[in-house]
Amino acid sequence: MAAGGGRLRVQRIALGPLGALEALAARVHAEPHAFALGGDARGSVTRNDWGLAWLDSGRAATAGRSVLAVGRAVELRRGSVLIDARAALDALRARTDEQLPSPLGLIGWFGYELRDETMGAPVPSVPDAHRASWMLVDSALVVDHATGLAELVAVGKDDDVADWVARMRAAIDAVEPAAGEDARDERRGVTAEAAEPARTARTAGMVRWRDTDEHYAELVRQCLAAIREGDAYQLCLTTQATVETVDDPVTLYRRVRASSPAHHGALITLGGVSLVSASPETFLTVRDGVVTTRPIKGTRRRDSDSERDAALARELAADEKERAENLMIVDLMRNDLQRVCAIGSVTVTGLHEVESYRHVHQLVSTVSGRLRPGLDALDAVEATFPAGSMTGAPKRRAVELLSTFEAAPRGIYSGAFGMLGASGDADLAMVIRSIVVADGVATVGAGGGITALSVPEREVAEMHVKAAALLAALGVDEAARGADAPASRVI
Repeated sequence: MAAGGGRLRVQRIALGPLGALEALAARVHAEPHAFALGGDARGSVTRNDWGLAWLDSGRAATAGRSVLAVGRAVELRRGSVLIDARAALDALRARTDEQLPSPLGLIGWFGYELRDETMGAPVPSVPDAHRASWMLVDSALVVDHATGLAELVAVGKDDDVADWVARMRAAIDAVEPAAGEDARDERRGVTAEAAEPARTARTAGMVRWRDTDEHYAELVRQCLAAIREGDAYQLCLTTQATVETVDDPVTLYRRVRASSPAHHGALITLGGVSLVSASPETFLTVRDGVVTTRPIKGTRRRDSDSERDAALARELAADEKERAENLMIVDLMRNDLQRVCAIGSVTVTGLHEVESYRHVHQLVSTVSGRLRPGLDALDAVEATFPAGSMTGAPKRRAVELLSTFEAAPRGIYSGAFGMLGASGDADLAMVIRSIVVADGVATVGAGGGITALSVPEREVAEMHVKAAALLAALGVDEAARGADAPASRVI
């Protein structure tokens, strides 16, 4: 990383097309400290001091961008995570008089238990890395999928940047032989690993669910009782599955990336923990002072027959229950944003829109507002975290009830990940459709939105369906268990 002292320059170096992004990510992931900017990379530091982030718009993407970066872990004190994150961003801005371009800033995640800071709610104990982990990024490779062109972006001393650029160019040259194979895979959108994940994944054990099916069904009944008593309108009940795995995180992410492309794909490894995600849900974006959230509630499966597929999308758009469930979360997020936005600026700019992904149609709404002067993305996080789509409504009572029912931490699952830019921009996604890997154990979270019309047995089956694709990437076949589950309310 660039050393302190003196005013540093922001530099952007055009690279042209980059065809071997996956191979390059694997190389950098193996030795992140070897690709860091500045003298610290050659100092006496441990590997876990460094993190890698691959924020990804998916295979064959024609819009958005992918970011590959390494960075030093930021020290975050329990109880002061947001304060320390803001201090790290301020320190990075102080290095230069120039505007720092995105994605320079922080990349990482907030875990669900950070709600003790944002809501003042009691939480179960979790490792600090699962509450929040962020790394300081002062250099990155950025691929613009609209143009197919890549560039290197850095803020640092000229000699340090030149040395870093040389190391990155050498790494790119070393993986170029893989470019043809990666490009073919990108055009196909699939790989052999994606087509037969159970055969290619290397697991060392069977799946273990935190809750038996019988117990999960009983938890659904408890949610229904709370809803009947008027304690909540909707409760997002979750559970978790664990699988021992010997697959490295890059291999696992490549498999997920191929089978479930999403506009907020990610592989982030920091502090010995890896987050592998194919998230379709935007938690918060901040651009030029405008904050936007895009909650998802409502899903239908895709169909190979185009007419049936279109009919499923129309069915989703017209379903009164799904629309009402979505509207509950829209109202919740609208109210949360009003805490930090200018009076009258919070508006619903998209309501009940159907977005189609490889496996599902989803019902998405969009809420935006203009942040009040002096407030930033971290203020928006504090006002809205955890997202209502993963709690239910009303939020505070839903969180209290779910804490009692689940009786276990969610950890990184149900939180948010992405980028907090030193420029003031931010791009954060929900930690759903995700796998967390630590100490050789992969954890998959799954659950469902419980409403007054929920049927416990169908919720159990649905929960297994939701976890099936991620467990398949880990070599576990869960799909058959939930084959009769409804396609709606996927988390």
